[in-house]
Amino acid sequence: MSTVNPRRWWALLVLAGAQFMVIMDTSIIGVALPEMQRDLGFSQGGLQWVFNAYVIAFGGLLLLGGRLSDLLGARRVFVSGWVVMIAGSVVAAAASTAWVEVLGRAVQGAGGALIAPASMTLLMMLFSHDPAELGKAMSIYGAAAPAGGTAGVFLGGVFTEWMSWPWVFIVYIPIGIATLMATGLLPAVQGRRGGVDLLGAAAVTAGIALAVFALVRAPEVGWGAGETVLELIGAGLLLIFFFVLQKKLRDPLMPLGVWRAPGLAPSNLAMTLLGAAWIPMWYFLNLYLQQVLGYGAFASGAALLPMTILLMVFMTAVTARLLARFGAKPLIVGGLLALAAGLLWLSAAEPTGTFVVDVLPASLVAALGMSLAYIPTLMSAISGAPQEQAGLASGIVNTTYNVGSALGLAALTAVATSQGAGELGDLPALTDGFGAGFVGAAAIAAVGALLTLVLMRGRESARV
Repeated sequence: MSTVNPRRWWALLVLAGAQFMVIMDTSIIGVALPEMQRDLGFSQGGLQWVFNAYVIAFGGLLLLGGRLSDLLGARRVFVSGWVVMIAGSVVAAAASTAWVEVLGRAVQGAGGALIAPASMTLLMMLFSHDPAELGKAMSIYGAAAPAGGTAGVFLGGVFTEWMSWPWVFIVYIPIGIATLMATGLLPAVQGRRGGVDLLGAAAVTAGIALAVFALVRAPEVGWGAGETVLELIGAGLLLIFFFVLQKKLRDPLMPLGVWRAPGLAPSNLAMTLLGAAWIPMWYFLNLYLQQVLGYGAFASGAALLPMTILLMVFMTAVTARLLARFGAKPLIVGGLLALAAGLLWLSAAEPTGTFVVDVLPASLVAALGMSLAYIPTLMSAISGAPQEQAGLASGIVNTTYNVGSALGLAALTAVATSQGAGELGDLPALTDGFGAGFVGAAAIAAVGALLTLVLMRGRESARV
């Protein structure tokens, strides 16, 4: 019988705080984007690379982070991830050109790719002795991710309005140092022997990056242009090569046998589509608030604070109980449908709209959907994996969420731009473009609900 760690709840605060910060890093730049665009010379379409550089590095390297966590020990990888995160934050804060900013964001993403799977492995080690405690811990940890994503928008507004946009990166330096000082609370997890598939990591990251690059450039060069077609074919070939490599190697980055774990495949599909719907929502909503309604950085961030409060309260107080009673499948399906409904409501926003009518109720419905779906999807994805593959399973589910986020944002930004979202100063055109993005995200969420209903079996619907 494993020894119960008496400091496990304090350790959970460190892990949940790390997850909060890692996911917040995908969104804290949202409110600062217009300021960064002006200072660093980003185009309206190229602005999304401030987000995508982080997400591509994060999502593309998560499998490597999970593998390293299993091989080298989770606490060691957790510490290394924060060192990399701090270094990336310094580069991003000091950037004076667009390409340096994108580089800093990519380094931050690489750090996050080490932190996230190591955190999940440590959490499982701390609470695997008691399913009831594990459920509570997962609720707190799970709430940290979407809450961090939404809170980042608010905090980004505070820093941008009252200081300057580099502070959205500077804040990670003292927090990272404080986290490193608190790692003594975390258990020392022994690694195990095995190789590291660097070629596979390079192939999957390059494949994801090339696919996003093609989607971002398609509105400019044309969807049927030779460049776009070749880039998408190249991305597909890189990803095929990755899977072929995984089948042949003795120590692959992602042993394909892990997919036999109950619930892993349908849960990861749901997580991909959840990310592809949720992240574009806050991206377009933030631009609507600033570029159409004329909100300043602080007001725009504050407008999304109710979503953060709902996410935190609902996930920590309600979702775990619903999961224990009903299992994952009904909550995932219901959550994705609620998210789709909130997105459709947002698509009806007017150029002369108001926060109370056009934003608040719809955003709360969308946040309710995320609150219902995220933790059950996460639990269903990792609960069937053996403990020695906890880091890998965590890396996979985090990868699918972030890959979905990057591809969804790239595709829906292309759709929104084609419908007028690139016409700065033309409020009706901007609103039409953002509305098209919301409709596309709603369609993705609805497809996710349908596929979960069809593909997830009852015994894969995890309970805690």
